[in-house]
Amino acid sequence: MTTNHESRSPSGRPSISPAGAPTEPQITLRSPAELADALPYMLGFHPTDSLVMVSVHGACGRFGGRLRVGIPTAPAEWEDTARQVAECLIKGGERRGDKPDGIVVFLCQDPVGGESGQRVMTRLRPLAQRLRTACGALDVPVLEALCLSGGRYWSYVCPEAGCCPAEGTPLAPAGTSVMAAAATFAGLQVRGSLKEIEKRMAPLGGAWATEQEEALERAAASLVPRILDGETREEVGAQTLGLARTLMRRLTLAPPAEGGPGADDWDDALLGHDEAAAVILGLQDRAIRDIAAEWMEGDEAAPALRLWRALARRCVGAYSEHAAAPLTLAGWVSWSSGDEPTARIALGLALRADAEYRFAQLLHHACNEGIDPEGLRQCLREERRRREPRRKREAATTRPPGRRTAPRRRPSRRAEGNGQ
Repeated sequence: MTTNHESRSPSGRPSISPAGAPTEPQITLRSPAELADALPYMLGFHPTDSLVMVSVHGACGRFGGRLRVGIPTAPAEWEDTARQVAECLIKGGERRGDKPDGIVVFLCQDPVGGESGQRVMTRLRPLAQRLRTACGALDVPVLEALCLSGGRYWSYVCPEAGCCPAEGTPLAPAGTSVMAAAATFAGLQVRGSLKEIEKRMAPLGGAWATEQEEALERAAASLVPRILDGETREEVGAQTLGLARTLMRRLTLAPPAEGGPGADDWDDALLGHDEAAAVILGLQDRAIRDIAAEWMEGDEAAPALRLWRALARRCVGAYSEHAAAPLTLAGWVSWSSGDEPTARIALGLALRADAEYRFAQLLHHACNEGIDPEGLRQCLREERRRREPRRKREAATTRPPGRRTAPRRRPSRRAEGNGQ
């Protein structure tokens, strides 16, 4: 089979990406081992507890749409899940005039509680069979179905014990295969595991969570009545955006020494609980959130993404649904910056926090459909340009006549990083 390696990786809710253009770099995959090795590069991350389906097109077996959902824990849900994902991938392609000629299925789940990888494979076999039946009912065959567990893979399709032993076949060590070299040459990245990426946006725990929830309660008592009041809503918006810019500037002046979880701990220490609470509550207003969405490119993108992730981690306890706003903004900045795998994960988490959050729904759909984000970027740029003259006029009318405004002193790094 050949794949064009247009890495479009959905997360959370069922989601699909379209087939890529045939002019893109192609890598030939000739065996189940190479299919298993290619999966993280197709998605952009290592899937965990995931059912992944990839559509196959044409005589050469070009890969097209991809779909990822979590594996239901209750076997009673498997039949409905199989039917829904098969319809989602196959009928979705059919609506776009690109019905698949075949499907490749991956069931990815690591052993837990002393369970062996072989036992995981056996336990998930009925789910694989239901997926094959559901796809067959739509006249699309499952060409290969693989279980990946405990560093090994098994085929549910191949009946030959010689090539598919009962104990499974070891996966190639990460980064050592021909596929890894070809993917690196093509510029494809694997951003860690799904769990690792989700953890960077998951709510904090322990004493941090307790203190943050108390701060959110104080902020709600103070800000929500003002947001609901038309006379003070605009004032709250200006304060929220001003504080968010202050926090972004603080993050910019204090870059972390390392990436990953260590960087998140660093960012968490730079944000005060009351500061985070005020911005989280302010972002619940759609108009305020839409202005914040303008910080999606240039020098603003990196600190904005750090801020949105940090705020999502602060949406704890009874305020977990409030994470939909910062998670959606994190997804938007990631998508705008070209990181589609992380964008889909963030948007999937936003919909997990609030399934009816319209902004996340629209971005999730657009990202999955392969729409170019430049159109939305242009709209946000234009809105920003329209607002700038109005802001300057308002500043001029409030400035005392005959006086010049003194330049603001830039805060020291120490003052900006104290979390006050």
